[in-house]
Amino acid sequence: MQPGRGIRVLLSEGSSTSAREAVTALSLAGYTIEVCDPDPFCLTRFSRLVSRFHRCPGLGTDPYGYLDFIVALLRRRRFDVLLPIHEQGYLFARENLRLEPHVAIALPSFASYRVAHRKASFSRLLSELALPQPETRVVAGVGELRAIDRFPLVVKTSIGTASRGVWMVRNPQDLRAAAEALAGAGAFADEVLVQAFVAGAIEHAQAVFCRGRLVAIHACSQVALGAGGGDAIKQSIHRPVVRAHLARIGERLAWHGALSVDYIMPSGGDGPLYIDCNPRLVEPMNALLSGTDLTGLLVRISLGETPADQPEGRAGTRTHQGLQALMGCAMAGGGRRDLWRECWRLTTRRGPYAGSVEELTPVRLDWPSIIPELVVALRLLASPNAAHHLPARFGSHLIGIETARTIDAGMR
Repeated sequence: MQPGRGIRVLLSEGSSTSAREAVTALSLAGYTIEVCDPDPFCLTRFSRLVSRFHRCPGLGTDPYGYLDFIVALLRRRRFDVLLPIHEQGYLFARENLRLEPHVAIALPSFASYRVAHRKASFSRLLSELALPQPETRVVAGVGELRAIDRFPLVVKTSIGTASRGVWMVRNPQDLRAAAEALAGAGAFADEVLVQAFVAGAIEHAQAVFCRGRLVAIHACSQVALGAGGGDAIKQSIHRPVVRAHLARIGERLAWHGALSVDYIMPSGGDGPLYIDCNPRLVEPMNALLSGTDLTGLLVRISLGETPADQPEGRAGTRTHQGLQALMGCAMAGGGRRDLWRECWRLTTRRGPYAGSVEELTPVRLDWPSIIPELVVALRLLASPNAAHHLPARFGSHLIGIETARTIDAGMR
């Protein structure tokens, strides 16, 4: 019998690649899935695995309208678990007292969530725990930023997802452009980070915690870059040192639920150097295909179970996202011929896709999942430059600085 049979799960959004992959993982375990999202054409709408879709206000534009919608839905329909698959966890942790009477949810305290969500506070946590990160400083204003004369470096707003609010600065001209953009966006009203650029391999790790105890972890390396800093191809790996570091972070924050980190393995051999934290699961299918069902564990912990520590999955499992690969190809300057070649390699599993499994669009299990990829492919073949505009269409599920301030203050 499937472990999720009879359990109803509400996903907090349906636009992200993480949500699309969570739908697949939950469905394979037998869960009944419903999704909320402001976009009627979000990724999870193209799925026969979602039993019902609920169009809601956007988190980024109307966080408390979104919360009121969720609470009303929970009162109206029975759900066993609310799964904060993206940044909705920031709002849910702040307003958990409104959710607890109606549904099970796994979240840490709002204070802990805020530490993990904001880049500056996560950097300070790393320093407190003596965990490695690139040389980092917080700049107080545009003048202090412009005075920097060591390159290359990376400039980051304290809040930002999917490479939003991140500038790669190689020279004084890049620095001036970043400073102008940050000043225009009012970013210096919050904290702005400057980190030394470190060359090396990008890797990710995601973990599930139960009241501060690490239950399971999965790590993977970026084999090929996609759009927005995402992975077109990734491969599972074992990193015992990262497991030990994440266990310390989770214990310090008394973390309950999912937590993910990005880090660099420098070319010189030292590492890891932690560069980002996401208080959620990020694209869980590589973990599932490697033998670790992080999504199912998160549901079980939400329901109050206390699972035993889980062994890591297999190293060497390679997966890819065709959508990310095509977008990445176009954003890197590829023309129609390059895109046709990429389509052919994806279809025939040639080149870097040999031995790899598509993780985002499981066509045999869920044939409508391929529709967004086909639409994007046709759009890019018609105009490769469209790749620079398409990501802007997807973002109503993300939190910006102003939205975070509204949630921090509990303003309606």
